[in-house]
Amino acid sequence: MPGLTATAPFPDDAPIHPLPVIDYRLLKQWDRKEIIKLWGAATEQGFWYLVNHGVDREVNDMFDMGSETLDLPLQEKMRFEQGDNGNSFGYKAKGTIQTDANGTRDNVEFLNIAQDDALSWPKPTHRTYPYTVNARMSNTIIPFVHKSMDVNTTILTIFERQLGLPRGELLRLHSLESPCGSEARCIKTPQNQSTAGVGAHTDFGTLTFLHNRLGGLQVMPPGTQRWLYIKPLPGYAVCNIGDALSIFSGGILRSALHRVMPPPGTQSRFERYSIAFFTRPRNSVVLRHLGKSSDMIARAIAKAPEGEFETDTTSAEWVARRIRKLRLKNRQGPETWYASMGTEHIGRAISGA
Repeated sequence: MPGLTATAPFPDDAPIHPLPVIDYRLLKQWDRKEIIKLWGAATEQGFWYLVNHGVDREVNDMFDMGSETLDLPLQEKMRFEQGDNGNSFGYKAKGTIQTDANGTRDNVEFLNIAQDDALSWPKPTHRTYPYTVNARMSNTIIPFVHKSMDVNTTILTIFERQLGLPRGELLRLHSLESPCGSEARCIKTPQNQSTAGVGAHTDFGTLTFLHNRLGGLQVMPPGTQRWLYIKPLPGYAVCNIGDALSIFSGGILRSALHRVMPPPGTQSRFERYSIAFFTRPRNSVVLRHLGKSSDMIARAIAKAPEGEFETDTTSAEWVARRIRKLRLKNRQGPETWYASMGTEHIGRAISGA
């Protein structure tokens, strides 16, 4: 299955956006040069490759689990559908969300597994899942969740120090003492598609840890109006900043626009799978800047429009609102789409959105 094994080559003529490569092993050693590279990527474009992250085996197993689950009969998968009330965990059927201001239907299906459910297994915290998930919870999903949490916690610790925050400030907002929206996802795009799988958006949460075998992920680099592919590289994860971290940092860390399109060239002939882990704050955390705890953030806030990084919204409310606005059954017009997009579009129109 090329969508899982990447036997189809990425075309040489596809427009790509080169990303800096960050070595996770060096980050773990607190290598100063590597930390500076990471900081530059996070503050300038919000995306980077991560190599030597040590999660390759778990990622391979997650691809197998995702393929098994998303190949189940639709009737079985629909027993676990998210619904239209803003729930993130569970199965999302194809054609249930909008991908642009015109209300164009998406063409992907995916499965979200809550971090809380993996950590509390076999007792569910949020919901239950298909039997194919349950069968692989202990030997596939839980190891993937733990290792992904470790990667994102390491990166958060580095950002915490770079922002001049007190030790543990960011980690406290993501502690395990209460429920959160963090989740693992497998997404499947059918072959021979011509429209967007996921429309232009910024990510709901804090950090994203993504694994692709085929192309399709595109970013709009800050300061441009051009969509460029991120080329998948074997063994390299793609990481990016989400809304919550951008808000906490007063915009110092960038939450950049991206979307999922059909794979380019001959890769479009095959189903496309990807695996992601999304770290999000605790549900009760109010999304607001941390300028009272950091002089660097306070200086950034002083230059920003008043209230731009004061949402008065909890993390759970932020995620639920955006998911509700995406669902086609809740669509009222173009304004519903724009309300789903996140932070990066504030104050400007997005062409093609």
